[in-house]
Amino acid sequence: MKPPRRITVFTHHYPEDTRAAVLRLVEKVRDRGVEVRFPPAEVEKHSIDDQDGCVLNANEDDATDLAIVFGGDGTILTALRACAVSGAPVFGFNYGAIGFLSTVERDQLDEGIDRALSGDFDVLKMPALETEVGGQRRMGVNDISLHRRANSRVATLEYSVGSEQLGRVRSDGLVAATPVGSTGYNLANGGPVLAWGVEGYVVSFIAPHTLTARALVVAPGDALRVANASERDAVDITTDGRPVGELVPGESVELRFRDDQVSLAQLDGATFYHRFREKFGRLAY
Repeated sequence: MKPPRRITVFTHHYPEDTRAAVLRLVEKVRDRGVEVRFPPAEVEKHSIDDQDGCVLNANEDDATDLAIVFGGDGTILTALRACAVSGAPVFGFNYGAIGFLSTVERDQLDEGIDRALSGDFDVLKMPALETEVGGQRRMGVNDISLHRRANSRVATLEYSVGSEQLGRVRSDGLVAATPVGSTGYNLANGGPVLAWGVEGYVVSFIAPHTLTARALVVAPGDALRVANASERDAVDITTDGRPVGELVPGESVELRFRDDQVSLAQLDGATFYHRFREKFGRLAY
């Protein structure tokens, strides 16, 4: 990759954990002529002063060459969605619990910043799921899910692929996950892990009350339609854990797989299987 000339910074909700890293990044770019962009939330969190090379209150989805994230997988997902239009890669430093999407660990701060500023990394194109809610296009890099509301009855959801209705399931909800997100909510539901590079997505159910409910891997070209067959209760729609709307009884929503929607920075030689072993395999010992 070419060395970036514009960088946008994203951090998680605990500025006391990441402020030193942000200041170190600003220090390192000062002599390189690199523009560092801080969205409004980052300016507020870190009390960034107006100084040479820093652009304050930038829109997080404005064109940039690289996004640098100091946070966990949730913050990396936020950056991936923000950079989807420009196609800028996201370089993540793991300041979270697992950091499955991170490029380097937090104890590699100086080395990681140097590699990011030098363009010394590979770029992996990753898919997403897409739907329309309230007339707006919504993207889930990890997953799109439907949940029953607190104090509501168990949801009744009908799901179809193409023209074929596959079932009606009483459950707490349904999760459609990309291979990227198959190690998240889907895995917690007992769904299968899809290696990065697998074409398709997986549908699993949250606490199903139907013995025949099984996770399903759907081909990439096939759309999933989910209808709310409950009598009176709406269900919430979320993308990557963020509420984006509701599905009232009698309504349906369509989800589609979209390839090569976001770009993740990874070091040379890194593989999905290495990440999987390091992040999850060790938990079994």
